[in-house]
Amino acid sequence: MYFNLESGEGFLGDLLFWSARFIRYKLITLSNSKVKGKKDKKCVQNCLQALHTSPKNIQELEKICKEARNAGLLGVNTYANPILKFYSFMQSFCERYHSIKEIDEEILAEFLVSQTGGLSLASKKNYRIALLGLFGYIDKQNRDKNGLSHTYNIELKHISGTRGKSGQKLPAYLNTDELEKFLGGIDTLELSAKVRARDRLIVKMIVYTGIRVSEALHLRAKDITLDKDLYLLHIKGKGDKYRVVMIRACHIQSLLEEWLMLRSMIEVTDNLLFCNQKGGALTQAYLYRYVEKILQSVGIQKEKKGPHMLRHSFATLLYQKRHDLLLVQEALGHADLNTSRIYTHFDKNRLMEAASIMEDLKPHTPQDTQDTQE
Repeated sequence: MYFNLESGEGFLGDLLFWSARFIRYKLITLSNSKVKGKKDKKCVQNCLQALHTSPKNIQELEKICKEARNAGLLGVNTYANPILKFYSFMQSFCERYHSIKEIDEEILAEFLVSQTGGLSLASKKNYRIALLGLFGYIDKQNRDKNGLSHTYNIELKHISGTRGKSGQKLPAYLNTDELEKFLGGIDTLELSAKVRARDRLIVKMIVYTGIRVSEALHLRAKDITLDKDLYLLHIKGKGDKYRVVMIRACHIQSLLEEWLMLRSMIEVTDNLLFCNQKGGALTQAYLYRYVEKILQSVGIQKEKKGPHMLRHSFATLLYQKRHDLLLVQEALGHADLNTSRIYTHFDKNRLMEAASIMEDLKPHTPQDTQDTQE
């Protein structure tokens, strides 16, 4: 379907329209394997319809994107965040620009340089890709009454820090002492009786197994089974790849029994193991706030405070104790061994070997040279 480049709603109105159309286009290309249950499917349908008719303002567009992500379209933020921030950036230029046609590569470069400082190379690359996608989409989808198109031909070839292979930052993690404090904080932080067992259980599962937050949130009751003194979690990971992880029953059994009793009184969507009081899925934002409260309660300060840090902590400790990259890859469900290799950077013993390699060398002084000559 083609649209006029300019709708008569003014510069910001046109930019909002095309931003919504592009995000809708990207939504229908994302994996929907995490969209489960009638409620989530209906939510996705409503989001697509709302984007089709165009949101009234940027706040409404942002709300739609959040709802789509919470319903299971997890990749939406990769495109939505850069586009939403670009719109906000352009709001300060609305007096200078009178037509969406006036947007050019220079202002896009200015946005990238001024707004992506401090982000990882991977995030900067995502911003560039999102802008290229937006204006490439507009190039293909706009037509006037004569069938003619306005083309931007945006390339962004020479933007520093947004091209080439993405860098890999060392992830934030908890060391052994911090993990012990954190585990103590899980048991001591006061919570409502309705959510105490559930919230403590899901965080302990992540800590003791290293599963992804999304994998924990989408576990179903049938995915956990007891085998002697171990619980087996049947995980559906990225790319619909399945694996099994284990956790000792002593760590979670009483919490699991308490939560299953409370859960039995709730009409649960899609047999989810973890749900809110209405039976729907918990959100990552909710879990993030809970983990942050635990960290604060035990006095741990980290740059990254979300539950994904717990996965990094598990992987780091696993490698430090076993020195087996294949085991790390298998336990975490990494498709590529190189993804697991990041955790070798935390092996102090190996780094000490590198640090001591020069110890046997003795520096030569000018006096030593003179004595040799004599």
